[in-house]
Amino acid sequence: MARAWTKMAVMMIMMLASTISAKEQLSGKECEDLGFTGLALCSDCHSLSEYVKDQELVSDCLKCCADDSEDSMSKVTYSGAILEVCMRKLVFYPEIVGFIEEEKEKFPSVNVQYIFNSPPKLIMLDEDGEHKETIRIDNWKREHLLQYMREKVKATSASL
Repeated sequence: MARAWTKMAVMMIMMLASTISAKEQLSGKECEDLGFTGLALCSDCHSLSEYVKDQELVSDCLKCCADDSEDSMSKVTYSGAILEVCMRKLVFYPEIVGFIEEEKEKFPSVNVQYIFNSPPKLIMLDEDGEHKETIRIDNWKREHLLQYMREKVKATSASL
């Protein structure tokens, strides 16, 4: 009986998810304020709903997630980025230090900003220099950061 109820609850959350994701999306700042940073995929929210029975949390997740479609995510590129980090905390992030010291020059449209007490994150920018997405990179390896930049930051003539 409990198993049937669980399946029914998951199905109801998924139906709610499809209606929410079709209707309402929150801004990047609103999502960050709710604790959803980075590239949360909608499938992650569905997985969350299986383990967490807080429908409001799942609903917020769905308002902040990105479509799982490989095509939709693989085609998104940005004109530039800001790598934001606290200079005092850099000692805890050797992979990010390595990227800044040895790889950053390959990406002229990426700027480093040292903001007190900021966790390491990428702020992705559109053509107008507006913030489009914020991605926490605390646990990223240097090669993952490099690969992400190659795939997502539009190449300029200086970086070719």
